[in-house]
Amino acid sequence: MIRYVELQDRTAWYKLDRHLPESGFEEKVKSRQGYVLFKDTQLVGILRYNLFWDNTPFCTMIFIDNRFRGMGYGKQLMDYWEQDMRSQGYGMLMTSTQVNEDAQHFYRILGYKDSGGFVIDIPGYEQPMEMIMIKAI
Repeated sequence: MIRYVELQDRTAWYKLDRHLPESGFEEKVKSRQGYVLFKDTQLVGILRYNLFWDNTPFCTMIFIDNRFRGMGYGKQLMDYWEQDMRSQGYGMLMTSTQVNEDAQHFYRILGYKDSGGFVIDIPGYEQPMEMIMIKAI
């Protein structure tokens, strides 16, 4: 079962998402910019997004519990998000991943294509190049 994240999901959500500030959780609930995927009563995965340029859905996090990886749950969650965005009238989606992460291969299988990137080299914030990926829906 996939549905929008709700306030009662907070504890389970933060077992999978350690990057969303506490202040952002209620906003994701209110704006319906987060999803939870359950198998029976077990939280399997989450997806959250925001609007890049205030008009383009940008998947900022998808995370599947390690015990459920490789079983198609990530694809189910992305498909659900894409359908929801299409039903809301959007025609393009964006996401990103660091170039040293395997997620880029997952996104390519789903039809996303490389569209550039950027390097963060500010002391204390350094990370490998962030690759932007796009998909028409």
